[in-house]
Amino acid sequence: MRNNEPYAMYLENFKVGDIFKHFPAKTVTESDNNLFCLLTCNHHPIHSDIEFAKKSQHGKILVVGTYVLSLVVGMSVPHISGMAIANLEYENVVHNGPVHIGDTIYAQSEILDVRESKSKNDRGIIYVETMAFNQKKEKILTFRRRVLLPKQKI
Repeated sequence: MRNNEPYAMYLENFKVGDIFKHFPAKTVTESDNNLFCLLTCNHHPIHSDIEFAKKSQHGKILVVGTYVLSLVVGMSVPHISGMAIANLEYENVVHNGPVHIGDTIYAQSEILDVRESKSKNDRGIIYVETMAFNQKKEKILTFRRRVLLPKQKI
């Protein structure tokens, strides 16, 4: 029997090809974007100045890309890394499209590989690709990561 309980996914619970749709979705607010800009000292006017942003190619404020990455990683935690010993690696981070204030972000992850650790027999590594979409079903973010997980104790 497979365990699909959020925050309780051991290595054995993952199979190549599994797809997890992460819930809930998140609508990005102006406050989310502003707070992230302040916390990370990103003061580029494209993220906070409406008049500056109107003159850009998108014509409106862009949400900070690293906020979108952080948000989507967080959305995936219950099913992917809730039991993680460590996130080992992030790779191939691609911002496929812009995110604007008021966009609702949806995310899903696919398991690409599952393997046991070569050095410790009580754990293993999953390789996962996570994709995020906006409310128009446009892909806005894709990334891959490796997560170190414990094996279930019998």
